[in-house]
Amino acid sequence: MFVEANGTKLYCRKEGNGNPLILLHGNGEDHTIFIPAISVLKEHFTVYAIDTRGHGQSQESDDIHYRTFMEDLKGLIDALSIRKPIICGFSDGAITALMLAFTYPDIPRSIISAGANTTPDGLIEEMQEEIRKGYEATEDTLLRLMLEEPSITPEELGKITCPVLVTAGEHDAVKLDDTRLIARSIPRSRLLILSGEDHASYIAGSEKIARLILKAESFLQSDLV
Repeated sequence: MFVEANGTKLYCRKEGNGNPLILLHGNGEDHTIFIPAISVLKEHFTVYAIDTRGHGQSQESDDIHYRTFMEDLKGLIDALSIRKPIICGFSDGAITALMLAFTYPDIPRSIISAGANTTPDGLIEEMQEEIRKGYEATEDTLLRLMLEEPSITPEELGKITCPVLVTAGEHDAVKLDDTRLIARSIPRSRLLILSGEDHASYIAGSEKIARLILKAESFLQSDLV
């Protein structure tokens, strides 16, 4: 289905029944990276898998910024009257989810942040160089986004009130120190570094993220202090 949100048209795939779960993909992808996970998760949740503006079936846009993605997400949640969703974001989607959580702390029930970085320097040097070369060759606004944003502070992360599971692969494109900073800055968080996994191996086209969400649900629904 298509949803008007924050002045743009977003595509959203909805499946299943139960508590709401929103899935957010990474840069240059779309909701289809989650299809194997959705086949598992729809038995437990009402799953909303969204194409970010400028991605997939959603409307093209020159306004490509994480804050815009975040306001789009809020607009979609409002438009569909989704109450207290679990939000699982991968990479750019995780950045968007964290920004929503500290900007509108009453919206999410909980967050799973998979492979987020707080600044461009939070990416390993090889990834930064790959993105830089790609942008020099194409001037792609999605690549420029990763070169210039985000800029998330520990103080902002400290405003998040819901439980957050912070995950990354052992061989992630995000520096481990940055992942640890995210977990350390959020009051109700747990850190899980996934052995043998890289940035996307447990997400894109994989059921592994579904099993992780189901295993984490008791923590994510808890009232830990």
